[in-house]
Amino acid sequence: MFDYEKNTDIVESWQRFMQGVLGVLLLVGTGVMAHYYAPPPTDELQQQVKQLSHQVEELQKEQQQQKQESSATVADDARDSVAYICGIYHVAGTARTDSFRARVAGTGFVVGPGLLATNRHVAEPWYRDEQAEAAVRLGASPVLEKLIAYFPGSPEPVELKIATVSKFGDLAVLHMQETPFTRSLRPLPLAHIRPRIGEPVSVIAYPMGVTVMVAKSPAVIYQRLSTRQEDSRMAGELAALSLIRPSSTFGHIGDVTAEKLIYDAPTARGGSGGPVLNSHGEVIGINSAYVDGFSGGTLGISVSELVPLIDSARQGGVQSASSLR
Repeated sequence: MFDYEKNTDIVESWQRFMQGVLGVLLLVGTGVMAHYYAPPPTDELQQQVKQLSHQVEELQKEQQQQKQESSATVADDARDSVAYICGIYHVAGTARTDSFRARVAGTGFVVGPGLLATNRHVAEPWYRDEQAEAAVRLGASPVLEKLIAYFPGSPEPVELKIATVSKFGDLAVLHMQETPFTRSLRPLPLAHIRPRIGEPVSVIAYPMGVTVMVAKSPAVIYQRLSTRQEDSRMAGELAALSLIRPSSTFGHIGDVTAEKLIYDAPTARGGSGGPVLNSHGEVIGINSAYVDGFSGGTLGISVSELVPLIDSARQGGVQSASSLR
């Protein structure tokens, strides 16, 4: 009699046996292929991985160095177009206000033939000054007595006049006195692409004004000028000695808003109005202010806000100081 159940058990056992054999053969075959076609984890392979990692690190360092060298070259090429601005203004008093007189200092840069860009609070020093604006609201009149610029390499001052100022922002464009020297000045190119966070930048300006330029002067000149009180005549003496020299600082964009740039290139009083350059030497912003106690809190105004003012100045538009009233 045919035992169906017994034979079924034998068949199933044989199938399981054959499946096991095939599984072992598959594992052995995989091992053989791995041995011949995949390199074993030898010391030589590990050494190659280390060498490749080192090469990648070296390439990254080289790229970073090239960026730094590019920024340094850009800043050096732009220096001659960046001016030290200084002047004197006064606010005439009324029956309800006192009169006062003060000096102003800042930075500007060439943006076109006969045109210099800066901050409005440099061109109109009473702008956003609490004491001066309070006096103006009470009927006092601000008067800009003198505003001049000194450029690197020139012993002579350049007279400045307001061409136009931003109605709401801290920007201004000035007319420069026309001379053979000012006609030779190179305008700095303006960027047309919005900067990105992390992008390297350089700022060229005159932070602390005459004080820093005296500190950078040769020892003999430093000893003579450092004991004197800072005034507008000192800038003339420095210019006569070819010591009008801006300072360059470097950093990266930390944030970009509608019309403002935030970066960590350091600055100080006197640096207002300096150009903020990208790695291509294009102006992406105008240095404007800084936040005390935060090294990454230097503020600039986007160059897109400056373009309409330049166009207005080229067309001969002039906005007077009385517009504040």
